[in-house]
Amino acid sequence: MLVEPAGPLNVGSVARLCANFGIDELRLVAPRCDPAGDEARRMAVHGRVLLERARHFPHLAAALADCRRVVATSGRVEQEALPLTEVDDALHWLLAGQQPASAQPCWGALVFGREDRGLSNDELLQAGRVLRLDTGAAYSSLNLSHAVAICLHELHRLRRAETSPLQRRPVSLSSAGAAESSGPAVDPCPRAALESTLADAEALLLQVGFLYPHTAHARMSKVRALLQRAIVREPELALLRGMVRQLRWAAERRTP
Repeated sequence: MLVEPAGPLNVGSVARLCANFGIDELRLVAPRCDPAGDEARRMAVHGRVLLERARHFPHLAAALADCRRVVATSGRVEQEALPLTEVDDALHWLLAGQQPASAQPCWGALVFGREDRGLSNDELLQAGRVLRLDTGAAYSSLNLSHAVAICLHELHRLRRAETSPLQRRPVSLSSAGAAESSGPAVDPCPRAALESTLADAEALLLQVGFLYPHTAHARMSKVRALLQRAIVREPELALLRGMVRQLRWAAERRTP
């Protein structure tokens, strides 16, 4: 998934990489170039079919609505909205939710940001894991398509290893601080459901005076980061949604 890509050559190269490494869908968020233009098509080569059927979205939340596991990439070295995770751990976590026999239209996403400034903190907070490629300190900036190539190569390698019982390893406590057992993976709730619940919670907290309009965004970002680290499942999300609805009902009735 590419967020606001500006270079048609990069978009075409990424489509080719998707074909190289067995990625069957490319999603583009508000591209700032023409993904169907000659430059992109020329670079796509045998990935042209993927390029032509790439899905377009107006913003990242819409592109992630049906996703459960999201890994975002970042090239920044300062403190991120979420703790950085080692590449292997992040991609293992992404693969842990893969369910080939499932009817789910999309189980996970690997998100790359803009060529000039990457992903914003708000966008990073929509991911369950954030990874950064280990580069030399003298010049750490990578071309977008090069970063995609490295990540997809590692994802392909790990996916092949996961098919071999002798090489398979459980997902353990990662640098992001979330542990998962070696048993069957339980996926987080869909992104759209979590976003809807957070929007309801923010409206309620504004209504009762816990949040103020000028500080609501910053405080809800902290709540979002907390929930992302916790990996909220669907039963847990139903509990949160029920709490919000009952609190709103009580607030509107002014009951003790």
